[in-house]
Amino acid sequence: MSGILIPSLDNVRRTLAADVSYTISRMKVLERLPGNPIGIGYRWFDETGVALMARLPAFARVVGLRPGHAQHIEPLVRWYIDHGVKPTFEIVPGMYDASLGAELTRLGFYQSDFHASLIGRPSCAAPDDGTAEIERVTTAKTMEDYLDAYVAGWGFPEKDHAQFKANVRPWLEEVGWSLYVARVNGKPAAAATLYLQDGVGYLADSATDPVFRGRGLQLAMLQRRMRDADAAGADLVFSGARPFSSSHRNMERAGLRLQFIRSKWTQA
Repeated sequence: MSGILIPSLDNVRRTLAADVSYTISRMKVLERLPGNPIGIGYRWFDETGVALMARLPAFARVVGLRPGHAQHIEPLVRWYIDHGVKPTFEIVPGMYDASLGAELTRLGFYQSDFHASLIGRPSCAAPDDGTAEIERVTTAKTMEDYLDAYVAGWGFPEKDHAQFKANVRPWLEEVGWSLYVARVNGKPAAAATLYLQDGVGYLADSATDPVFRGRGLQLAMLQRRMRDADAAGADLVFSGARPFSSSHRNMERAGLRLQFIRSKWTQA
């Protein structure tokens, strides 16, 4: 199969479906906490469009809007307001028409940010050069190392570490997930996730402890996950980043190329 990917709406739909599936699997872990303290909820408005509810802003997303969906926007806004949550509506090129932007504007939303989606063939991953010590997480002990690198990489306050780790230890058992930890001199230094669905590999949620940044760990983790996705039979891999960020540049170095830039709409 050629390593060149021609842009297509089919690839956009496949990667969006994997993104939503991974996000919902993360949310379901939190939903199982006693009393659902994060306020997890879901509202599908057709076979591909979904509004995700949570008190954590990263999960309060509306994904899959396309022409013909303008009439869904106001009821969704009311749903979020009723739960005291501020949503982000995501608009993807090729799935937009002016009626969506007009309705969001009428309801007080504006285009507040951008996010890049990058895509590639997993078979284009560079071979392992042995410069990074990367281990797939398969045991409870290794999971603790993954969590140590994860909370350091995302800069969670020390007071929140224990609760966060308790909440997400079930990630180790989630279907379709593979977790990875990178070490420097034996110390956990970076964490990352690979999510596989229907031949698509999502290179998700990479984080490097600031103490160990600048050593090429993020690039090495991307390449490792691409190789593993290829071995698992995936024909596409994708990831996302803030445009022109260091993460964006590392994805380009790994062989991924820009698929689209989504716009994010929030209330003024």
